[in-house]
Amino acid sequence: MQHGLPMDRDVTPFDPPARVAELRSTRPVSPMLFPDGHEGWLITGYEAVRAALADTRFSSRQDLGILHVPYPVPGMPEQTEPSPQVPGLFLAMDPPDHTRLRRKLTGAFTVRRMKALEEHIIEITERQLDELASLTPPVDLVQAFALPVPSLVICEMLGVPYDDRESFQHNFSRFMERDIDLEEKMAVWVALNTFLAELVTAKRAEPGDDLLSDLARDEDLSIEELVGMSFLLLLAGHETTANMLALGTFALLEHPDQLAALRENPALIPDAVEELLRYLAVGDIFFRYAAEDIEFFGETIREGSTVVVSLLAGNHDPAKFEDADKLDVTRNARGHLSFGHGIHQCLGQQLARIEMRAGFEGLLRRFPSLHLAVEAREVKLKTDMNIYGVHALPVTWAQDA
Repeated sequence: MQHGLPMDRDVTPFDPPARVAELRSTRPVSPMLFPDGHEGWLITGYEAVRAALADTRFSSRQDLGILHVPYPVPGMPEQTEPSPQVPGLFLAMDPPDHTRLRRKLTGAFTVRRMKALEEHIIEITERQLDELASLTPPVDLVQAFALPVPSLVICEMLGVPYDDRESFQHNFSRFMERDIDLEEKMAVWVALNTFLAELVTAKRAEPGDDLLSDLARDEDLSIEELVGMSFLLLLAGHETTANMLALGTFALLEHPDQLAALRENPALIPDAVEELLRYLAVGDIFFRYAAEDIEFFGETIREGSTVVVSLLAGNHDPAKFEDADKLDVTRNARGHLSFGHGIHQCLGQQLARIEMRAGFEGLLRRFPSLHLAVEAREVKLKTDMNIYGVHALPVTWAQDA
């Protein structure tokens, strides 16, 4: 039985932990002992991960089971009761509650609507590239480019004042840390919810031309639900894409043959985005809870068991992707699991794709000599966070004389 979940990507900064890869090859649905003594399950094989995400017998509702984290969290008391549902956080809900809330947003994230936004997103990206070019290297690519681009886009889309970005970005970053004590985590949670409650209350009183105002006009949604939905949209809208832009750039710089292929043929960028999503899987771990006894890939998962699903391990399964631990920007990586699967598949995936295509294409075009300003081993990885990435990416380039 696996004791706790190996979290660190210990082969390279990009691959699944060696122990997870070993489990995938021997027992893709493996019993797992959590630090608190609970016996749950770890799913690592591509087909099993995909099936679990689509199987409604695996609930997303934390109020159906106790959240057994796979790593110890300082200050976090041992849970003896299920976590209550948070209004509006439909990522942690099942139908029909999940269906009702997600349906409120589907119209805002259609492929057609995202396509209409693409030109404006490219403009935002190019302006940020201008800002980057005005700086004297070395610079931190996270603060100078990877974080501002999706933050500008999601703030504008939702109607969140961009001047508030430093506060909410800091609080979201703290909230996503694993090694944060309960008291501080709750303080950050209260600060974020207070900020969002004031924002959506103001939009309900005086709606504008933005997504949160559209939601606030809907009297079917309570203020508490609006706050929860805003929390998800703002977090997912900047944190994941920012990490993909920074970590993806790091991965390309560490694979100069792949970087050269993209510089030679920029038409490969869309395929490269899919491959980087597959290869990196910054949002690796999903939790599910067995709503009943489930016979699954030859194993019996008992009702109430906590199930940890590893998207990264699934994406690196050689049974699905040939040379799966290799970054290959010419690969057809469609079918990867980085946006999830089933009813909880990421709503904003088309938005993220547009931002990444614009970001990587612009960065490679504008900075042909871009390279790390430090040794790769000195890049500080987000091994302490629930979304993987780099804390900073010091880069430099040859400036024109």
